[in-house]
Amino acid sequence: MFLETDSCRRERVGRIEVITGSMFSGKTEELMRRLRRAKFAKMRIEIFKPKIDNRYSETDVVSHDSNSIHSTPIETAASIPLLVSSEVDVVGIDEAQFFDANLVDICQQLAMQGIRVIVAGLDMDFKGVPFGPMPRLMAVAEYVTKVHAICVECGRPAQFSHRLSADESLVLLGETSRYEPLCRACYMRKTARQAKNKNSK
Repeated sequence: MFLETDSCRRERVGRIEVITGSMFSGKTEELMRRLRRAKFAKMRIEIFKPKIDNRYSETDVVSHDSNSIHSTPIETAASIPLLVSSEVDVVGIDEAQFFDANLVDICQQLAMQGIRVIVAGLDMDFKGVPFGPMPRLMAVAEYVTKVHAICVECGRPAQFSHRLSADESLVLLGETSRYEPLCRACYMRKTARQAKNKNSK
């Protein structure tokens, strides 16, 4: 029979939590909610975001509802372990889909060090394809929360981020002027219509 020792009780147990879904689904709001609760519990937190995401602020993580929390913008995932101190209890990472595949191993390393890692990011790009490191992060995470927006066409739960412009770049930062949340049926209908219009030109 296993007996819990004092050293076991003192050992920090890390984990990975992933918050994912389409644009406008509340991923960043949920990330900030968990981080604020951790801070209220007097845990030491560090927050990171990709440097390219400067839509609302150069440094802060900002939700679509204009709530914000201070973060450290970084170029690559490799910067995270260099900036996380040994005293940190919780690490938050926003817009994780923009980071390289190395993010998965880094999150696992942090969790093995006893750190709670909370990651938020898009699960799919505008073409409906799994985005960046998110699929692997979801596979190795202890907890995955999938949040949904509301389809602007029919009001059903939306899981697709439909791009309104013809720009084919994978990374295109934007708001409601460039993207809209759609359910599967409305997304398929709209993308089929766009493809038809494109081919007829």
